[in-house]
Amino acid sequence: MNLITTVLKSCAIVVHGLVLVTCVQNVPAPVEPTIPLVGSVNLDLATVTPSELLLLDIGVRIFETALEEETNPGYGGLEFATIRENETQYLPYVLRNTLIDANQWGAVRVLPQDDPSMDLLLSGTVLRSDGQELQIHIKVQDSSGREWLNKKYADLTLEEDFPISTRYTPGNRFEPESFTEPFQDLYNQINNDLVAVRAQLSDQNLGDIALVSQMAYAADLSPDSFAHTLKTDANGYISLVSLPANNDPMMARVQDMRVRHHLFIDTVDEYYQALYEDMQPSYVIWRRYSYDQIAQDEAATREAYDISRYSSSSGYLTLIQRYDRFRWSKIYEVEFSELATGFNREIAPAILELNKQVHGLSGTMEEQYIQWRRILRQLFTLETGRP
Repeated sequence: MNLITTVLKSCAIVVHGLVLVTCVQNVPAPVEPTIPLVGSVNLDLATVTPSELLLLDIGVRIFETALEEETNPGYGGLEFATIRENETQYLPYVLRNTLIDANQWGAVRVLPQDDPSMDLLLSGTVLRSDGQELQIHIKVQDSSGREWLNKKYADLTLEEDFPISTRYTPGNRFEPESFTEPFQDLYNQINNDLVAVRAQLSDQNLGDIALVSQMAYAADLSPDSFAHTLKTDANGYISLVSLPANNDPMMARVQDMRVRHHLFIDTVDEYYQALYEDMQPSYVIWRRYSYDQIAQDEAATREAYDISRYSSSSGYLTLIQRYDRFRWSKIYEVEFSELATGFNREIAPAILELNKQVHGLSGTMEEQYIQWRRILRQLFTLETGRP
């Protein structure tokens, strides 16, 4: 009795004249999603490769995070902030893989920042992320400034979304080839929405997108030479004013530079792929533990509000059982925190590898990307004599 009253101090209930204390934890009641759930979504898969006009190149920017509160109340600290930072590089690659699997698009690459050579630029902000729920705000614009998507997506997982390979036990090995992303429906919906928007555009619209991205890249290389070919209206839409002749030697150099640039960002994408593959086993296991912890908290919360259970003679026994649940919950909380710390230690080498020198560049991947674009501009000036 002393042990119970020492640990559990939330509210008193009288059972047969004895004052017992419930184990109400500082855990809020389950929060209903504020964004409509995507539900079960099949990927809109092209069984035949679409025409060249439809194969727009997509750049998927590293996501940002705008979590208003920690997903797991009572947990936090530097180790969780690090996981949040790392997953903004992991989640875009899941979306990139989904877009490629759909066979609906041209090249799809994960990028550290916006790229003028892309037909479509996709950015995302993580609003909520744990083992149970994922909420992402996705924005997509084409090179002409037309908005394709500005939408929030949400999805929930079930226990069966986490197979036994996602539970860490000695000797249990994670098998990526048999693993299905728990929030795959969300990524499928994003792809399907993009396909639906594309279907509403005319061939002329789609052709203009490709031409504008071509000239936008040329203007980025040499503003003095090509900025006049584009105009931006009051609403921010970009359109073509003129096009260089097909045999224009300056445009031939632009195309050559664009090929070099795409080879570079292919390398950047490969580094994000390596990060994704290194990170996946630890991240999936961490998310499984997150799901288990949330389920544990919600079960404890439901019991805390079930006061009617103490109106019978079995109330004392029930309380003892709930104390055991509380005790294991605290043990679980410590394990969860330790898992987060271990996750960050394990993924650290992959993050360092991502930021190593590429083609003689230095700094973070974003800094290297900026350096590369600067080098290409300088090369273009040297080779053509035009700024």
